[in-house]
Amino acid sequence: MEPILIKDVLIMAENTLRGDLLIEHSEFAGVGEVVRDKSGIVIDGRNYAAVPGFANAHTHAAMTLFRGYAEDMPLMEWLENKIWPLEKKLKPKHVYAGTKLACVEMLKTGCTVFTDMYFYAEEIAKAVEDCGIRACISSAFFDFFSEDILEESMKRVEKDIKNLSNRKLIIPAVGPHAPYTVSLEGLNRAKEVAEENNALLHFHLAETEKEVKEFEKKNGKKVVKVLDEIGFLNKRLTVAHAIWLEKEEIRILAERGVSVAHCPVSNMKLGSGVFNYRGMLEAGVNVCLGTDGAASNNSLSILEEMKFAALLQKVYRNDLEFKAEYVFRAATENGYRALKLRGGKIEKGYIADFALYNLNSVSFCPNHNLLANLVYSASNSVVYTFVNGIPVVENGYFMGDVEKELKVMEDARKAAEELCQ
Repeated sequence: MEPILIKDVLIMAENTLRGDLLIEHSEFAGVGEVVRDKSGIVIDGRNYAAVPGFANAHTHAAMTLFRGYAEDMPLMEWLENKIWPLEKKLKPKHVYAGTKLACVEMLKTGCTVFTDMYFYAEEIAKAVEDCGIRACISSAFFDFFSEDILEESMKRVEKDIKNLSNRKLIIPAVGPHAPYTVSLEGLNRAKEVAEENNALLHFHLAETEKEVKEFEKKNGKKVVKVLDEIGFLNKRLTVAHAIWLEKEEIRILAERGVSVAHCPVSNMKLGSGVFNYRGMLEAGVNVCLGTDGAASNNSLSILEEMKFAALLQKVYRNDLEFKAEYVFRAATENGYRALKLRGGKIEKGYIADFALYNLNSVSFCPNHNLLANLVYSASNSVVYTFVNGIPVVENGYFMGDVEKELKVMEDARKAAEELCQ
């Protein structure tokens, strides 16, 4: 890939500045004053803002096929009566089509990496590679407290992890679903496979009040305490939701280096509860942002997630000093930190995952405060998205080609119709 020079762009770095941005060898090679006379691609950045790429820290990408399918229901009813029965009909081709649609949607809203938990990991990887996005792919499994199911699941998980390793933009992970669908033995095995293969872990934790009460009744202890006792909590792990936790449990997560993916829109839509964001920050937890799947959001936009995350704390906890920068950091550098990547910031030597936003869009006018506009008012005004220094959205379209984008949507429509017949 030729070097890319973006001239005279508004750069969202440690301090917002206007200057040139140079990308070489998939990294930021120059930020601010860049003097360059070599050949390469030059982009006029006068009307753009360069913003670090977003990390969607928790989603089920292929569930774009279920967008709008099951609405206005509590979590367990939603899962047991609508989602799980439909998922039993999933075929690899459906997962590929749904994941590709998700990748395009995320790229067009400035997301450059996502953490996924779903089935048919090879199809997810194929869609990710075809779209040029970065992804942490969790090989998802349930054992439903059955030794036979666990053994069968672990064979598949180990195969998936090996197939996902050593692929350029893919980070392998093990994805035990949740404490109410995976046994403690299953969690132990997941941890061991992750350690043996230098993979990450991804897990649902304390999403609803009912599940944590049932876990404590069954095991005699709080869920985080039990997970800590079996050694499941560690720096490889990102847990999604983490709503129904007490102060001591939050402290343990922080001490063990666990990252937490906060999913405010899904939590609100399913009536799951309100995240203790301030408590997490005070404890030192690495808080990231996730959308969850499009079946329970229904968008995959981290721009929207930032706004809801900030406003929810203000209205529910009366925390009027909750700052926009908290959620922006969660959406960028914290998400990359959870994945052990040197990204999420526009800084020399960091990987060149970023987006260019159109400052001439209505939602950026006037631009007194770029951070506030991004968190509270930005609409879909992404013109370019770069992953690993390569433009994968150009002039607002996936791969710069409206026909390619329409084809992705048409394939997803067909897959959704086939599933829902």
